[in-house]
Amino acid sequence: MSILIFGHKNPDTDSITSAVSLSYLKNKLGVEAKAARIGEINKETEFVLNKFKVESPELISDVKTQVRDLEYEKVNGVSPKSPIIECHRMMENEELTLLPILEEDDKLMGIVSLKDIAIGIMKDEFADLNTSVENVVSGLEGKLLVKGSDEVKGSIVVVTQLDEFAKSKIDSNTVVITSDNDEVVKASIERGSKLIVVTNDKSISEDAVEKAKQNGVSVVSVSSDIFVASKIIDRCNYISSVMNRDVIKFGADYYLDDVKEAMLETKRRTFPVVDGENKFLGLISRNHVINPKNKKVILVDHNEYAQSAKGIEEADIIEVVDHHKIGDISTSTPINFRNMVVGSSCTVIYNMFKESGVEIPESIAGMLISGIVSDTLLFRSPTTTDMDRDAVDSLNKILNLDLESYAMDMFKAGTSLEGFTIEEIFYRDFKEFNLEGNKVGVGQVFTLDIDEIMARKDEYIDFIKKAHKTNGYYITLLALTDIINEGSYILFESNNENIIKTAFDIEAEQGAFVDGLVSRKKQIVPKLTEGFNLYK
Repeated sequence: MSILIFGHKNPDTDSITSAVSLSYLKNKLGVEAKAARIGEINKETEFVLNKFKVESPELISDVKTQVRDLEYEKVNGVSPKSPIIECHRMMENEELTLLPILEEDDKLMGIVSLKDIAIGIMKDEFADLNTSVENVVSGLEGKLLVKGSDEVKGSIVVVTQLDEFAKSKIDSNTVVITSDNDEVVKASIERGSKLIVVTNDKSISEDAVEKAKQNGVSVVSVSSDIFVASKIIDRCNYISSVMNRDVIKFGADYYLDDVKEAMLETKRRTFPVVDGENKFLGLISRNHVINPKNKKVILVDHNEYAQSAKGIEEADIIEVVDHHKIGDISTSTPINFRNMVVGSSCTVIYNMFKESGVEIPESIAGMLISGIVSDTLLFRSPTTTDMDRDAVDSLNKILNLDLESYAMDMFKAGTSLEGFTIEEIFYRDFKEFNLEGNKVGVGQVFTLDIDEIMARKDEYIDFIKKAHKTNGYYITLLALTDIINEGSYILFESNNENIIKTAFDIEAEQGAFVDGLVSRKKQIVPKLTEGFNLYK
C-alpha cells in the first residue's frame, strides 16, 4: 500500500508542489509513495502544474481506514458450473469456510459455505442431476467411454438387473447407474437415457459403444462400486445448485466503522470484498477488523489536526515535513519530524534532495522553485531566508527562468478572481487555528488588483459575519494581501475588537491597510496571539 503524501486543506502552491516533489524523492529512494490532495487546487497551482506538465495529485476525501487497507484474504473463486465435490475438496484443502462463485468477468454471483454444501448433499441417492459430463468424469474420477451431449439433466436411476420395472423407470430424463450388465446399457441407450455410468471400472461391448455414439449418449466408466457411485454422483452437480445469492458483501471503499457495525448484525463470520463494479477481490472476516492496518501518511506544509484530512486520527503518520509552528499532531510511535525556519516547505524538501544525492529533474525543479516563489512572494515575505534564496538559485540553474517575469505570470494566474463566488474566495486559502484556547479562522487572498475586492467590501463583511457565527470563531479575519504594495487590507469580525486594534496597531476599521503585513504564519497569527495575551 502506497504512503499518501499530502498538504493541508485548501491547498496552496507550496502544499501541492511539496507533496509532488517529496513523493518523487521517496519513490527514487525505494519507498512507495503517492502525492495526494485534500482540497481543490487554485488557479496559481494549476498554472504551475501546466507549466511543468505535471499531473495534479489525486483528490482524497479522507484517510479513514477502509476495507481496501485491511489485509483481507485473497482466494480464488470458482465458476458456477464447477462440481460441488471439487469445491468441497478445495474448501477442505485451503481451509475455507466460504467460497465465492464468480461469473466469467470475475463479478460476484453468490457464495457457498460448508453448511450450504452439507445441506445440498444430504439428499438420497435418487436425487436429480444437473451438471456436465465433464463434471461427472471428474467428480467420480472416471473415464469417458463415449461422449454425447455436454450437459446432463435428469433423475438418477440405479439398475442392477433389467426387468420390466427397471425399464419403466428409464427414459430421456434419466441418468442410469449400472454395473457391467451390457444388456442394461443397451436398453438404456434405446430408451433415450442421456448418461450411463458403468461401475467397477468395467467397459462395454463394441456394439454398445456404437449404439451410444449413434444416439448421442454419454457413457462413463468409474472404479467405484454401484453403491458408492450412486451416493456421490449428485455431488457432481453444479455448485450453483447450492449457491446462496443473498450475499452480505463489502465494497473495498467501505469504511471500517460501517463494516464493524454490519458484522454485528449477522451471524456470518466471513464476507466477500468487491470493487465498484462488483468484481470479487477477496474475503474478510471478523479477525481482519480487530487489528486493522491503517493508512500510512506523510504530512507536508502542516502539522495540525484542524488543517489535515478527515480521519487523520485513524491514520499512521510516519513523517512530517513542514515550516510552520509546531501544532497538535501526535503519534503513538517515534517518527521523522522535519521542521525548518524557512519560507517554504519546498525549501526543506530541496535540502532533502541534496542530502540524499537524488538528481532533480526539470519537472520537479519547477515544482520546488514555484512553491518557494509562491510562499515567499518572490522573497518579499518576511519569512524569506537565505536558504530559500540559495534553493531558488540552485534550482534555476536547472530551469533558466526569468524569475521576475515567471513570478508575475504565476501571481496573475493565482490572483484572478474571475468566476469565483465570495465564499470560494474566502475559503481558497483559509486556515483554522487555536490561539490561546480560542478558535480563530484566518483567510488570505493575494491580489494584484485590490480594487476588484474592495468594490464589494460590504458583501465580504456580511459573509465573514455569517462564517463567524456559524463556526463559533472568536475572530474571523480575511487578509487581502496587495503583492505590489507589500501589505494587507483587513476585513474581520471579532468578539473583542481591541485584539484586532492592538495586534495590527490600527484603528479597528474594516479595510484598514497594514503596511508590510504579508505573512499569515510569521505575522498575522503571531500578532493575533499577542493580542489575545493582552486582552484575554
